[in-house]
Amino acid sequence: MAGHPDNQAGTGPHIRKGNAIPPPPENEKDIHRHLDRLARKERGRLLAALIAHLNDFQLAEDAFQDALERALHHWQKNGLPRSPAAWLFQTARRRAIDTLRRTANFHSKQQEIAYETRLNGLMAQDRAEMAMQQAPAIPDERLRLIFTCCHPALDKKSRIALTLHTLGGLTTSEIASAFLDTIPTMAQRLVRAKRKIRQAGIPFAIPGKEQLEERLDTVLSVIYLIFNEGYFSAHGDSPVRTALSAEAMRLARILLALVPDQPEIEGLMALMLLHDSRRAARFDATGAMVALEQQDRNLWHKESIRQGLAFLDAAMSRHAPGPFQIQAAISALHARAPDHTRTDWPQIASLYKELARYRPNPVVQLNRIVALSYVEGPKAALLHLKEVEDALSDYQPLHAARADFLRRAGHVTEAEKAYQRAIELAGEETVRMFLQRKLGQMLRASN
Repeated sequence: MAGHPDNQAGTGPHIRKGNAIPPPPENEKDIHRHLDRLARKERGRLLAALIAHLNDFQLAEDAFQDALERALHHWQKNGLPRSPAAWLFQTARRRAIDTLRRTANFHSKQQEIAYETRLNGLMAQDRAEMAMQQAPAIPDERLRLIFTCCHPALDKKSRIALTLHTLGGLTTSEIASAFLDTIPTMAQRLVRAKRKIRQAGIPFAIPGKEQLEERLDTVLSVIYLIFNEGYFSAHGDSPVRTALSAEAMRLARILLALVPDQPEIEGLMALMLLHDSRRAARFDATGAMVALEQQDRNLWHKESIRQGLAFLDAAMSRHAPGPFQIQAAISALHARAPDHTRTDWPQIASLYKELARYRPNPVVQLNRIVALSYVEGPKAALLHLKEVEDALSDYQPLHAARADFLRRAGHVTEAEKAYQRAIELAGEETVRMFLQRKLGQMLRASN
């Protein structure tokens, strides 16, 4: 999201085609780079397809990892196959079947193995027909996988973490960072979640309408976290992983087709589009991050803003408010403002207060305090920080906010200390460079 002749590479279900395959890499470094990009791009799609046939998260992940290792050796020796993604799928599937044959419970798995063996011999038309019979509502394994991960048998945090790991390809450390957890704690959570799915026999299926609506909030949270990882990440070739954000929006559109006129799905679509409209302005020509107040708003994508506002208007017309609609309304106020100073900060602070009713956590409170700093002033904001500083003592954005409030209040020495603490806690190089640049600008201005 990896003996296998190329003429079998296209037999895997639901593997996208049409992209031209580049010429064989010339050296081991090129192979590593190509395989890493392919794994990030296709991990969710291939793992979902494997899990659909194996009904075993861990087996699918182990087989996929083994396929990646085999691809590294095989492709260095023979060059890239015609369809690298399909090669990975076929290799992983065969490795999983081999594993099943070697296990003590082989007989209980005979039906699954027979199914996999028969699948190899089916013609393309037969495979397409089978796929439609298996998933008539949404012919996409990844969406079925989201609902499997979001089953009520798992606690909400585990549902989100497992889906991010399996579909989004996020590492344990990335997910731990998103949840403000330690890496060992998150690793144990993922292990327990996969074990629970296997032991409880949770089906790989789309739930009925009533159950679907019950699980919707968790699914939307998963999609939004995937979007955020794509919108800003220090991982991969670029700090902005466009494909991951696009995938989150695609999944949201599929959800909206499944559950039409659902205001929270429309709210999430609005939120993602409005955020994504600022993509081109978030980094300068050198790759350095640009603060919101310094962004060139002429670079904001007007069509994305138009679509986002349309989704938000449709959602709000249904008079059933929710957290994603509120967050989209906050983004809409930024999108409509002619510049940073003329932003409706009182309304944004009010919306964050409303959001806290749905998401009562200190990060939402911190965002409200930042908005209040432009309403009540930085000195008042510093007093408000006492409300959340214990809960967020090791949270980098809190120290960055304190540094900004102190800078604006004219307390340069204290601001420098706060910037240094924020820089120490910054886990991503782009954030660290951004904070160092702000610190340098403040010190130069004070001399």
